[in-house]
This record gives sequence, C-alpha cells and structure tokens, in this order.
Amino acid sequence: MKLNKIAIAVGAAVMGLSGIAQAELSANIGATSNYIWRGVTQADDGAAISGGIDYGHESGFYAGTWASTIDGGEELDLYAGFGGEANSIGYDVGVIYYAYPGGDDLDFTEIYASLSFGPVTGGIAYTIDKEADGDENDLYYHLSAGTDLGDGWGLSATVGYYDMEAADSDYSHGQIDVTKSMGDLGDFTFSLSNVFDDDITVAADKRDNDLIPFISWSKSF
Repeated sequence: MKLNKIAIAVGAAVMGLSGIAQAELSANIGATSNYIWRGVTQADDGAAISGGIDYGHESGFYAGTWASTIDGGEELDLYAGFGGEANSIGYDVGVIYYAYPGGDDLDFTEIYASLSFGPVTGGIAYTIDKEADGDENDLYYHLSAGTDLGDGWGLSATVGYYDMEAADSDYSHGQIDVTKSMGDLGDFTFSLSNVFDDDITVAADKRDNDLIPFISWSKSF
C-alpha cells in the first residue's frame, strides 16, 4: 500500500482525499528504508521506491494507482472510492486491488471503510477475493490519531489488528510516525513499528516485539 497511504499514516485517507479533489489529478513519488505495511516488511527489510497517480472529483469520488518495489518483485495497487464529510464526521469507502506481477497467487482485493472525527480515524478492511488457496474473509481493523506540532512537524500513531482466515496467523501491531514537511523538498518521516503477538507461525517477517525503525520520503505534485 502506498507510502503516503491510502503511508505516512493509515488514518490520513479522508484528509488526503480533499486535496486531490481540489487538484483533480495529482501524482506522488516516494522512497523508504523499509517498506512496512500493517507491521510487516514487504521488502525483506530493504529499501523500496514508489510512485502513483490519483484522480479526485469534487463530488468525493476518487481513483488511483500506486506501485512499489518489494522483495523479489513489485506491487501494483488499483483503487477507487468515495469520501467526504457530514456533520464534522469524515467518511471514506472504497475498494482496492493489490496485484503482484510475477508472483505466485499473491493478488487480493479488499473493500474498506473509515470514519474520522477531529484527529482520530478508525476503519476496517475486508478481503473479498484472494488468489492464495482461495482464502478470503480476512479482516483488518485500525485506529489512528495525529496532531500538528507546528513549524512543519507532525506526530501520529496507529494501532491495527489483522484477523486472518488462515489458522494461527492473527496479529496486532502499532506504529508511531514523526513527519517533517520541507516544502518543495517533500515530507520526511521517521517511524517505529512493532508487532505485538506471541503466536505467529505463518511468516518469519512478522517479528514479535522487534521494534523496526525506518525513514521515508514522499512528495506530491
């Protein structure tokens, strides 16, 4: 998933939507020392580069595509949704398709929804189709909050829980992000990510209680 996430913070989707709705068409590029998604490295603890294009309409409709290098290949995301605000409550609903060209049965599709109030955003994503073994019905819950520290600095925190269909593979995680906006130079983010569970058997890269620091950069046009 994109580094300025629909992946600077999981909860930023609605705020980001308002920007692309004004611009109608925007692009982004990014780089990170470790592509972490939902607490798990996607690049074998290596660096990744990314980029994407977004379209937003003043009605609240948006669509886009985003790609990144990952361990042994690449990831391509295609998504569309609708977001806005009603009585100070922000909302965002949509669908996203994760494609892994050249990968073996890795593609999957999610529908997602989130609500935000002030600095707090909560949401859920549900897997409706997955190539691998036909498994579906995975659920991912997340809650995030952020604050503007002034002078271009920002602080956000995210917690998430992945309830997966496969046995003994559920896990929770947390992440803290400190971001500095540098104007035309883009945004720089220092992050700390951690997986908390003790009983993870399906992937070695879900490292329990192993704090992962990484640095990211992103710029939008």
